[in-house]
Amino acid sequence: MAEYYSVKAAPNRTIDGTDRRILELLQANARTPNVEIARRVGLAPSAVLERIRRLERSGVITGFEARIDSRAVGLSLVAFIFVRTSEPARSKRAQRILSTVPEVQEVHHIAGEDCFLVKVRVANTEALSRLLRDGIGAIKSVVATRTTIVLDTQKETLQVPLDNADSEARHE
Repeated sequence: MAEYYSVKAAPNRTIDGTDRRILELLQANARTPNVEIARRVGLAPSAVLERIRRLERSGVITGFEARIDSRAVGLSLVAFIFVRTSEPARSKRAQRILSTVPEVQEVHHIAGEDCFLVKVRVANTEALSRLLRDGIGAIKSVVATRTTIVLDTQKETLQVPLDNADSEARHE
């Protein structure tokens, strides 16, 4: 019986319809009180709290954050930067350094000519120029960057689509 459940698949197999609904409610508003979640899913508040704690322990819920309007704090320019390094593919050094830059919101190791796709948020083009020159460009292994500035954003979310998540996990 133990061979049937792998470590990787076990967390996905423990998510039932109620867990999925709790996750949807928390993604919509992480500050929703347990009592309200319990009412919506038809469980006691203590049962909901236990499910949320189990989802946190299993790594399904990784944290809770406030979403800040970047324009309201003066960071209205978003750019995506393709970064090419001289490091071997297995090296994580540049990735770790890029991840420490405050303006960097996302670092993705990608396939293709470039090594990383980096999402940054800065105040303006001068700040972007400074970041490219003194931040990303100062990393010794960076050999080239290509930058795309975002003109308008239609959709930006951190929400995970849960509708087909369980069926996809079963096919792995």
